[in-house]
Amino acid sequence: MACCLASCCASATCGLCSSVASGISRKSARIAYCGLFGASLVVSWILRETGAPLLEKLPWINTSDSYTTEWYQQQAVLRVSFGNFLFFAIYALIMIGVKDQNDRRDSWHHGGWGLKMIVWFLLVVLMFFVPNVIVSIYGTLSKFGAGAFLLVQVVLLLDATHNWNDSWVEKDEKKWYIALLVISIVCYIATYAFSGILFIWFNPSGHDCGLNVFFIVMPMILAFVFAIIALHPAVNGSLLPASVISVYCAYVCYTGLSSEPHDYVCNGLNKSKAVNASTLILGMLTTVLSVLYSALRAGSSTTFLSPPSSPRSGGREALLEDPEDGKKKGGEAEARPVSYSYSFFHIIFALASMYAAMLLSGWTDSSESASLIDVGWTSVWVKICTGWVTAGLYIWTLIAPLILPDREFY
Repeated sequence: MACCLASCCASATCGLCSSVASGISRKSARIAYCGLFGASLVVSWILRETGAPLLEKLPWINTSDSYTTEWYQQQAVLRVSFGNFLFFAIYALIMIGVKDQNDRRDSWHHGGWGLKMIVWFLLVVLMFFVPNVIVSIYGTLSKFGAGAFLLVQVVLLLDATHNWNDSWVEKDEKKWYIALLVISIVCYIATYAFSGILFIWFNPSGHDCGLNVFFIVMPMILAFVFAIIALHPAVNGSLLPASVISVYCAYVCYTGLSSEPHDYVCNGLNKSKAVNASTLILGMLTTVLSVLYSALRAGSSTTFLSPPSSPRSGGREALLEDPEDGKKKGGEAEARPVSYSYSFFHIIFALASMYAAMLLSGWTDSSESASLIDVGWTSVWVKICTGWVTAGLYIWTLIAPLILPDREFY
């Protein structure tokens, strides 16, 4: 029965893949990669909820009687993630050094989607035949890969806020300056108001919740520090990036606190199944959107780690603009440079695969119930530290020109 069902699903999937692959153009290739990544999240979620009984019947996976249901659920997630990671990591290696569209590998990146989907599917399936020790090593490495992905998110956020501010300042009109001021004030009000709500949710009366109070107070202090440094005459900063980063730090603090164990007395949120399901759906949607933006934005930048206003960052072009359009108009046959780094584009997805695995497996923390998504002290500290790293990087972008005056940052 199970074999019949699997055969039917595989047959239907192949038919769907064929029809989808034929409709993918050069312009939509990047979106198609995001769709493939989204499919891996859905498969991970389904196998996490239903795959444990199947894994228990596989002798090369079920090698001990001490394995719990939670362990099998983590194995399902990690193995799908491992296959997804290998797919994008292999492509990242293949695409190293692609500089112009005359390179044969340019067509490998944009075309051949039928073969790509088959390879992706085979890699995911093969990971279920890999020894447990290799999957365990991948799970450990995924924690570092997930941290790297969060770091990419932070750098992109800093880049986006600086670009937003610069684009409005360049207009040099009074209405845009007023808009900058209004949005900055709203963001700061939101930061402190939200922090007040966090005190209510995560500092219940009658309990000693000093750690939560420390977590909540830190973004409030940092928001004040951001404004002082940004408005200092020597820094020549702006209030808009400071206010946006302040809101982000407060939000990251909330996500960290909401990941505290459900039986922790200082966690006032209701950890019902309905909340867990909505948290999972929202988390997966947020992950897909953040990966989409990261891949498109970071992949489109040849100087990803350069300061936001650095002249090395080049012009700002549309994320989905097709460089072939100009070539078709002139009919010229000369080599045209690629519009983004193909290799780095795939690295983003490889790291995102690790990050998604950590979300769905609770950062491989077996101490928590499998019915809870992204809950545990490991998740708490990762998110809280992400907020602090964000603050540190933002402060560095402000004071770096003062500390290293010989370097060109703008």
